[in-house]
Amino acid sequence: MIAGARRAARLGAFAALTPSMLAAYALDDRVRGAGRERALRNAWFGAWCGAMLRVFGIDVVVVGRPPTRESARGRLVVSNHRGVADVLVLLHAFGGCMVSRADIARWPVIGLAGKKLGTVFVDRADIRSGASTIRAMRELLRSGETVSIFPEGTTFAGDEVRPFHAGGLVAAQGTDADVVPVGLAYERGSQAAFLDETFPEHLAKMAAAPPSRVFMCVGEPLVVPAGARSKEVAELARAAVAAEVARARAAAG
Repeated sequence: MIAGARRAARLGAFAALTPSMLAAYALDDRVRGAGRERALRNAWFGAWCGAMLRVFGIDVVVVGRPPTRESARGRLVVSNHRGVADVLVLLHAFGGCMVSRADIARWPVIGLAGKKLGTVFVDRADIRSGASTIRAMRELLRSGETVSIFPEGTTFAGDEVRPFHAGGLVAAQGTDADVVPVGLAYERGSQAAFLDETFPEHLAKMAAAPPSRVFMCVGEPLVVPAGARSKEVAELARAAVAAEVARARAAAG
């Protein structure tokens, strides 16, 4: 009974807050947007992500080096991936935009929010989509934008960091952007993992779950050797993220 009441309250808050914040952001952007688009987007979506984390009872514990929402130059944030909450955690901590698989654009509410945020959607089955995504990412990074990616390509259970797809990491080469590794580890028993279920099912599971914590470790920007091949860059980033995940898991116990 408690889980059912918790689910109803949280889903109600999600359904009420998300459209209203999107509408308020759109109005604020029309009124004050000239020259302030990035700052306004980071402020509004940072507030929305923080609100959603509170609604779903997820407390973010930063271990060691704190994240920053503003940066003097472009950043490519690379992280392991467990579930939808990861997106909220990274956007709240770093601002900027995400790279996401194309079908998410069709998800209810979340798809619209992603489009407003400036999410770069990629269809991994389409070579042309992959190439256009890399070009779009390079333009964003060269403009000083923060872009977050999950190079594993999908969500996984547990803390093992799977091999990285190189495409997103290749986008950072030649842009002078920082590549920032991030490790996320959820408390044992957390309902954050998004596996073999639809988005509504996952949302309902998270809404019914008791409060939990996610531990986040942010590593130093990577030094990518000049002339490194894409597979070498991917493995360098994977090893760095795995090290941060190990630190986060140790803190989570």
